Amino acid sequence: MRLLLWLVVLLTTPLAAAAQSLLLVPDRVFTATDAASRPGWKVLVAGDRIVAVGPDIVAPAGARTLVLPGMTLLPGLIDLHVHLFLHPYDEASWNDQLIKEPLALRTARAVAHARATLMAGFTTVRDLGTEGAGDADAGLEAAIAQHIVPGPRLLIANRALVATGAYGPKGYAFDVPQGAEEVSGVDDVVAAVRRQIAHGADWVKFYADYRWGPGEPSRATFSLEELKAGIAAAHDAGRKVAVHASTPEGMRRATLAGADTIEHGNDGTPEIFRLMRAHGVAFCPTLAASDAIARYAGWNGAAPEPEAIRAKRRSYAAARESGVALCVGGDTGVFAHGDNAREIALMAVWGMASGEALRAATAGNAAILGLADRIGTIAPGRLADLVAVAGDPVADPMALGKVRLVVQNGAIVRAP
Repeated sequence: MRLLLWLVVLLTTPLAAAAQSLLLVPDRVFTATDAASRPGWKVLVAGDRIVAVGPDIVAPAGARTLVLPGMTLLPGLIDLHVHLFLHPYDEASWNDQLIKEPLALRTARAVAHARATLMAGFTTVRDLGTEGAGDADAGLEAAIAQHIVPGPRLLIANRALVATGAYGPKGYAFDVPQGAEEVSGVDDVVAAVRRQIAHGADWVKFYADYRWGPGEPSRATFSLEELKAGIAAAHDAGRKVAVHASTPEGMRRATLAGADTIEHGNDGTPEIFRLMRAHGVAFCPTLAASDAIARYAGWNGAAPEPEAIRAKRRSYAAARESGVALCVGGDTGVFAHGDNAREIALMAVWGMASGEALRAATAGNAAILGLADRIGTIAPGRLADLVAVAGDPVADPMALGKVRLVVQNGAIVRAP
């Protein structure tokens, strides 16, 4: 009798339910192991894992089969530069969001942004700073992990670190909340890194350059010694480091200090990108943010291009020519969450082959995160993070805007 009761309990537990198999039958599969789509392939999922991929898979007894006509199945997409606590700058300026919007409102927006991101097929994102919302990203990360709210797998950078007096908001005659934690001197930097890690940071973010005054050009902020000490403290704690840097000098200091990724690089030069490659630093160009900001200022997307866009094109071309590892992250939040694929499309339109841009947004980003053994490719043993889109994004990257199915850890969270 006890054996019978044990069997009943076992068969009704979540573990047994999670083991149910799902066979996905799209028109083609993009595994991200290379830059090609494979017509006629299928993917078999059991529980939260991919167990088989290929053309000749037979569903086991009791499996559910989901046919996806006209669709391409891809690994869950990854965005390495988002700000879930920001919303588009044509709705409210960055200054107004930080100064006028209460934390509860910003957090409610972040919850909605997380859901929109997941529904767009992005199953993992790296959030690079709450921009004045303190440690609220740690709470959002926990809420998603505990299935309280829907959202992508979230890796957070907490408050981020800026040199004292170097960030914003600026231009006010009184003290206002700042967009990141201000620090000065090696000891202060190291203490802040450790403090942010204690508050939940999965990554540590520094601003290596910024505008010291309203309307001024970006200039280096932290000294090389400050950056080296802070990055070493993060690495000692098992955390990787992202560095905001737009100028050649900021990028040079970040590279020599041991950064793992450099964000933006608006004025990056061939020499700087070659230095980054030699030091194993990846580059996140954030093309979509530059495009969005230019459009907010009145550019219609056609010629003549504003100088900021021309500079970004030069930087991106130099990065591709150098062979530096490119990560995909649009600075999403400057523009709408859920439109994350805008960065992938721009990377392709501006010169990268579409299949390679897709690989960068999946396998490449997973490798940069140190998660290539879990996510980023469709292969046996990987987590079943999957997205199906109408059409073939290798032929047309705009197909990424036609998401029909999202699978997260083996569970269907958006159905056709």
